[in-house]
Amino acid sequence: MEKFITLTATVVPLPIENVDTDQIVPARFLKATDKVGFGNNLFADWRYEKDGSPKADFVLNNPTYKDAKILVAGKNFGSGSSREHAAWAIADYGFKVVVSSFFADIHKNNELNNGVLPVTVSEGFLSEIFKSVSENPKTTLTVNLEAQTITNNATGNSETFEINSYKKECFLNGFDDIDYLLNKKDKIEEFERNNK
Repeated sequence: MEKFITLTATVVPLPIENVDTDQIVPARFLKATDKVGFGNNLFADWRYEKDGSPKADFVLNNPTYKDAKILVAGKNFGSGSSREHAAWAIADYGFKVVVSSFFADIHKNNELNNGVLPVTVSEGFLSEIFKSVSENPKTTLTVNLEAQTITNNATGNSETFEINSYKKECFLNGFDDIDYLLNKKDKIEEFERNNK
């Protein structure tokens, strides 16, 4: 995993509530076992016509947002089935952060396990972000993981967010679960020696 300390980036606004994992990645793509290229399947039914051509009115097909690293979604993001493929698609597309006022627990953990930081904000702050981006699509957010803050740079307003301390350490150091254990190898060996 890449280290994540602070990110300032533009956003893709998706002001739709109750986006479930089947909308994030339709079930027909679940046979895949390789994460590489999986971003092409992200929101596939909303993003492409039946012939595979892009739908002009879907936000991911709008060139204004092509370099955005933050997805801002409506309340209750990632509900439905527990498919990890949804997190694969979000990560492979290039999103580093997803912001919502509520995440389904399993999907939130899948994002954390795949190098995507889910940031939960208040409904009022979420509405403010959508308003700022609507007024200026180049609006940026700054996510500071060390301080656990998210700032709307258009207004200067910030909120704090919660994250599991273990996952925070993993993100700050660029560790996956195995890297984390290897980093603790000396302490584990010392514990074993002292507890024979």
